[in-house]
Amino acid sequence: MTENPVHDGPVNDGPASVGTAAGPLAGIRVIDASTILAGPLCCQILGDYGADVVKIEHPVAGDSMRGHGRSKDGVPLWWKEISRNKRTIGLSLSDPAGAAVFKELAATADVVVENFRPGTFERWGLGPDVLHELNPGLILVRVTGFGQTGPYAARAGFGTLAEAMSGFAHLTGQPDGPPTLPAFGLADSIAGIAASSAVAMALFARDNAPGDERGRGQVIDMSLLEPILAAVGPGPTVFDQLGEIGTRNGNRSSNNAPRNTYRTKDDRWVAVSTSAQRVAERVMELVGHPEVIAEPWFATGAQRAEHADLLDRYVGDWIAARTRDEVAEAFAAAGAAVAPIYDASDIVSDPHVRATEMITKVEDPDLGPMAMHNVMWRMSRTPGSIRFTGRPPGADTDELLVGELGMDPDAVAELRERGVVN
Repeated sequence: MTENPVHDGPVNDGPASVGTAAGPLAGIRVIDASTILAGPLCCQILGDYGADVVKIEHPVAGDSMRGHGRSKDGVPLWWKEISRNKRTIGLSLSDPAGAAVFKELAATADVVVENFRPGTFERWGLGPDVLHELNPGLILVRVTGFGQTGPYAARAGFGTLAEAMSGFAHLTGQPDGPPTLPAFGLADSIAGIAASSAVAMALFARDNAPGDERGRGQVIDMSLLEPILAAVGPGPTVFDQLGEIGTRNGNRSSNNAPRNTYRTKDDRWVAVSTSAQRVAERVMELVGHPEVIAEPWFATGAQRAEHADLLDRYVGDWIAARTRDEVAEAFAAAGAAVAPIYDASDIVSDPHVRATEMITKVEDPDLGPMAMHNVMWRMSRTPGSIRFTGRPPGADTDELLVGELGMDPDAVAELRERGVVN
C-alpha cells in the first residue's frame, strides 16, 4: 500500500486527497469478479470513493486487463489505474472449492460485480438465489453485452458491438465515409460509470426502504448497449415521431453552426462550438462577418447548420491566419467558445488540468511516481482518494482468506497447490 504518494498540487485543494481520505463508501465491501472493462471501471469508481474492493482473478491466467494496453518494463500501465484501491486474490470460480471460497467472501460483501455470460454464475452454483440466501442484503451487478434476458442475451458482448448497435457508429464519421468506431472503450466506460450510479441507488434503497424491504439487496441487470443508447441521443424518438434517420456529418452538427474543427496557422487544431445563439453571434463578429447575423436563417441553430459551408469558410479562414494561442486569446476576449484539440502530452501540461488535479501523481512500488486520472468528481465533505495502485497477482490472498475469513493456513496452501487460489 502506498504510504507517501507523490502529489503535484496541494493535497486538500484538489478533487481527492490522494492516499488518506475515507470517502462516502467507507465500510462498503465490493467483490470485483469482472474483467474488461465496464465492471472493473465501476469497481474502480466505488473504490475511489472509499469502498473496500476485492478483485477476483483467475489464479493461473490472471485478469485479462493485465494484458491490455501498454506496459513499461513488463508492468501493465492500465492495470495500475483500473485496479487501484483493489486488493487482489487469485480464485478459480469454476472449481467447486473456489466457488465455496467465493461464497464466503460474498457473505461478507455489500456488492458483487460480475460480467460472465448469462447462466455462468448459475452453472458454478453462484446464482442470485444462492448468494441472496447467504447474504440477503447483497447487491449483485451483472454486466453483459445485451442483458440477462431477450434473444441476444447469450451472445458474446463487447463494447464494439454496442457502439455499432446503439447508432453511435452510424452517426460518426464523414458524410461520404464509412461508419466509424471509437478508438477506445466508449460503451464499456459509459456502462461502468452507469453501473457505479446504479450501485449507489441500490445501496440507498437497501438501507432506506420501509418495513420488511429494508436490508434487502437486489440484482442490477446492466447491459453495455442501454447506457450508450441513451448517450447517443433521441434518435429512436425522432424516428418514431418524424420517420427521420440521422446521418453522418463529420465534425459538424445538425443542431448548430459553425461547429467544427479548424486548423491554425501553426498547424494545430481547435474545436469551435456555437450551441448558444449569442455565442454564434460573437463568433461571427470576431471573424469579421457580422453581416450574416442579420440573415433570417441565422436565427436558429438548425437553420445555421444548413449554411455550414459558408460559416465554416468564414471561421476557418480567420483561424487559419492565426496561431492556436492567438485564436484562444481572441475567443476568450470575445466570450466565444473554442478549445484546443489535445493529445496526451497536451493534457498533462494544461494549466487548468494541473491546477484542478484532473491528472495526479501516485507513488507505485514498481514504477515510482506515475500520473493517472484522478477521481471523477469533487465532493466537499467526503472526497474520494487513490490509496494504492493496481497490485500484483494474489497479493492479498492470505490476508483475505486467513486473516479475514479465518481459513486454516494449511487448507489455503492445499488450494494453492491445486491451482484453486494463488
